[in-house]
Amino acid sequence: MADTAIFDVDGTLVDTNYQHALAWFRAFRRYDITLPIWRLHRGVGMGGDVYVPELAGQDVEEAHGDDLRQAWTEEFDQMIGEIQAVEGAHELLQDVKDRGFKVVLASSGKSEHVEAFLDLIDGKSIAEAWTTSEDAETSKPAPDLVQVALAKVGGASGVMVGDSVFDAIAAGKVDVPTIAVRTGGFSIGELEDAGAVRVFDSLVELRQNLDDTALARPSS
Repeated sequence: MADTAIFDVDGTLVDTNYQHALAWFRAFRRYDITLPIWRLHRGVGMGGDVYVPELAGQDVEEAHGDDLRQAWTEEFDQMIGEIQAVEGAHELLQDVKDRGFKVVLASSGKSEHVEAFLDLIDGKSIAEAWTTSEDAETSKPAPDLVQVALAKVGGASGVMVGDSVFDAIAAGKVDVPTIAVRTGGFSIGELEDAGAVRVFDSLVELRQNLDDTALARPSS
């Protein structure tokens, strides 16, 4: 039985995905590269090291990869004050902790961004640990951050809660089941095809149905 709940941060606990997509659009435009925002949004959830070659190609990565990631940071920083917690985020985390699970907040974001997001959900008062981009060499859909999250709290078995297909794919590579929420804009079918064992429309709905998931009370 699972002893650790691993929560994705961006798009799951804080509503950031559309700001991410717009920041990437503006970053690419600095280099006269125009990609459709809908396609950029579909890639949100991957780390920047994977995002650029996946969305724009290896040639763009080799020519501009690091500069694009720096440009993205500058563009995203201008919007960070607009970002809000997803409804029910803090309450869900508290309920899961109260059930006896170790809670880890998993992000591949920059440490200063993660700090701001944890403040929005009062995450530090609940979570035993959290991750940033400094904790893994390769970001999602690689499983590194999931493994780091478990290791940080000495977890034997985890459950992932995320909003993207990349969360489910990454967790599945290390046999961690994923409960997905649709706050990232992916469909139920897409999330299930990626490996999610349950899909909920919102964190509020997930919280209302915790005891029907792998995050039920360990004694149940």
